[in-house]
Amino acid sequence: MPLAKETKKKVVADYRLSKTDTGSNEVQIALLTERINGLEGHFKANNKDHHSRYGLIRMVSRRKKLLTYLKVNAPARYKEVISRLNLRK
Repeated sequence: MPLAKETKKKVVADYRLSKTDTGSNEVQIALLTERINGLEGHFKANNKDHHSRYGLIRMVSRRKKLLTYLKVNAPARYKEVISRLNLRK
């Protein structure tokens, strides 16, 4: 399920690098994390929904690729993103 417009605007505003930024790695990672966290309640209620679980795995894989790219090309930004989103310890 897509994010609500208000939620998406808030996430983009929190993680953008400049005033017109809507597609940087940080924004994409934050949006994917928000969607992934939103599916938690769905899977508690529908534990046999394997089709949605496949979509979840795709989102996690896409986020992992973006994080790997950021880690290689901009380690400082990578550390900032994972600390703000509480992804890794």
